[in-house]
Amino acid sequence: MTVDLIPAGWLRRTAARIQRKFRTLFTPDSASGSAVESAYARWAPIYDWVFTAPLVYGQRAAAREANRLSGTLLEVGVGTGLSLPLYSRKLTVTGIDLSEPMLERARQRVAREHLGNVAELQAMDASDLTYGEASFDLATVMYVMTVVPDPASVLAELERVVRPGGTVIIVNHFASERGVLAFAERLLARFSQTLGWDPLFRRERILEHTSMTLEHEERLGPLGLFTMMVFRRP
Repeated sequence: MTVDLIPAGWLRRTAARIQRKFRTLFTPDSASGSAVESAYARWAPIYDWVFTAPLVYGQRAAAREANRLSGTLLEVGVGTGLSLPLYSRKLTVTGIDLSEPMLERARQRVAREHLGNVAELQAMDASDLTYGEASFDLATVMYVMTVVPDPASVLAELERVVRPGGTVIIVNHFASERGVLAFAERLLARFSQTLGWDPLFRRERILEHTSMTLEHEERLGPLGLFTMMVFRRP
């Protein structure tokens, strides 16, 4: 089924079901750090069950790009660690997330799957990293930019902690300009607080707030909902 064949009525019904199903999972407050942390603490017990299928395309694509390289990798927004088994053992991985309940599940995954290349998992604000300058060779940031209160600050921190010449891989949903998908995004935007992400997040909000060079850009499944951007730090 292609995007052009999705009936508008189905999209409306799906959006309404999402709102009803997850209404209690998110706070109605603004996207402050505390609100996001509270929201994802509620997601933690069911996160893998809900998000494995839609997120796996981006996780595999980002890991594929990262695995071309070697050295130290920072994953921002590691969540429950769904992507951790995908990284090559030649990469030494550090993961951060705002949610301690998510990280606890990530630690259990590391132990269960014997992921010896995962160096540490820490609770940390992506817009205020405690790492020094040029601490990592590369970073992956998947499904984070539409959630954080200040994407520009996150980008600035990434440029600071990744070494010159290093790589930053961003996977995110960006607003469509036209077509059925754009219509669906406008519907879902009504529920952005409930969903915990902004369906109308513009691609330009990344490009306008970074001095890094965009080396590769690729649309990903399902249905082209997500985009991977690969940047090189000057």
